Amino acid sequence: MGYKDKKCLIAYFSHAGENYVSGKIVELRIGNTEKAAQMIKFYTGGDMFRINTVEPYPYTYADTVAVAKEEKETGVRPLLKNTLDNLGEYTIVFLGYPNWCSTMPMAVWTFLESYDFSGKTLLPFCTHEGSGFGHSLQDITSLCPTAILGKGLSIFGTTIADAEDDVKRWLNNG
Repeated sequence: MGYKDKKCLIAYFSHAGENYVSGKIVELRIGNTEKAAQMIKFYTGGDMFRINTVEPYPYTYADTVAVAKEEKETGVRPLLKNTLDNLGEYTIVFLGYPNWCSTMPMAVWTFLESYDFSGKTLLPFCTHEGSGFGHSLQDITSLCPTAILGKGLSIFGTTIADAEDDVKRWLNNG
């Protein structure tokens, strides 16, 4: 993997609790995006940074969807629980998120707007149940116009347990 010799950050937002998987609501102890982030850490040795909000998202799927829709419609930027003090150390930033409302959760918008990603390579990875990246790549470009947007990886949340080969292939081709 070509990333072991680079200072990499794996910044991700993930939602545990009730999630939509294969057409039904299931309980996830660890969110799908976090599972993907762990795979990336294993192969890159990168540092992990979990994007957490001050006000946690609801446990139930229906309530989380309602909050996500309202945040997107009103342009809310949720306050983040933690900050990153050393972004300058990283040249590569893996950015992980579930597809919510055809883009990233608004917490990821807050994260991207909180730092200067000029000259950094952003490598997005997204979990979803059929909607892929939606328009999140365009949104990342708008939020971080001076960053280098690299090739992303979208992963069906349903297949996260079997996604390791996809992650390795993506990292090898990056």
